[in-house]
Amino acid sequence: MTESGRTAALFDRRAWRLHRDRAARLARGQVGADFLHAEIADRLLDRLDLVGREFPLALDLGARGGGLARSLAQRRGTARVIAAEPSALFLAEAPSPRAIADPELLPFRDASFDLIASVLVLHWVADLPGALAQLRRALQPDGLLLAAMLGGQTLVELRTALFEAELAEEGGVSPRVSPAIELADAAALLQRAGFAMPVADSETITVSYPDALALMRDLRAMGETNALAARRRGMMRRTTLARAAMVYAEQFGDSEARLPATFEILFLCGWAPHPTQPRPLPRGSATHRLADALNAPQRHREK
Repeated sequence: MTESGRTAALFDRRAWRLHRDRAARLARGQVGADFLHAEIADRLLDRLDLVGREFPLALDLGARGGGLARSLAQRRGTARVIAAEPSALFLAEAPSPRAIADPELLPFRDASFDLIASVLVLHWVADLPGALAQLRRALQPDGLLLAAMLGGQTLVELRTALFEAELAEEGGVSPRVSPAIELADAAALLQRAGFAMPVADSETITVSYPDALALMRDLRAMGETNALAARRRGMMRRTTLARAAMVYAEQFGDSEARLPATFEILFLCGWAPHPTQPRPLPRGSATHRLADALNAPQRHREK
């Protein structure tokens, strides 16, 4: 089997789509289930406002119900926004034009978009460097990728509680944590995929819950539950679930008996290369000394 074949097996793509279908059904009758995606979309739009550019043709990758696509369509200079989403139930709620699309295999031609925006879908990609390379090819020269994805510190409290509970109750631990990139590696991955001027930064969002079960219900409603191919099938034991809730409350509960849930959000920004973009000067081409710019005295090394 090839390396790409091994990485493709990291996630159960059918289960992931079914989780998003279920989230779409729950969203119709559960107010506020999409709060995290909406908040992160707002923060991504704030970053886009700082760019000061118009993007006539945009792609909303992982569009869910189309909230971000609608916001992008209202921006000055936007002619068309395509909503792309793997869940048909979510996509039915998104504005047209729209396309069924999995971020692991984009169905778009090279140089199709001026802007690709994505909220909380790239952490479900097994081969992130390959997916980023596809996104770069789908951008026109000097086009922009702006994406938000979950980082490695996400849900560290819940992961700790589940780990300790399974170890105590079942004598072993099942795969529950998807691999995640660290902030220090994010810009390098963008550069490796061929993006110019890559930038990555992170923000932490902490949500407070009355108990661990309320958090798990929200994750289910978001479509962010375990879809690893190697996950343990079947329901979690009631004793394991009870112990996990106890560990969570004991280790992380605050003075008001509320439980924090940490979401680390990585924001990735990169441009498709274009000759007009700024480039670093060749090494040794400087015409002025740094000491002169800093008004610092010149020092001579003694031999």
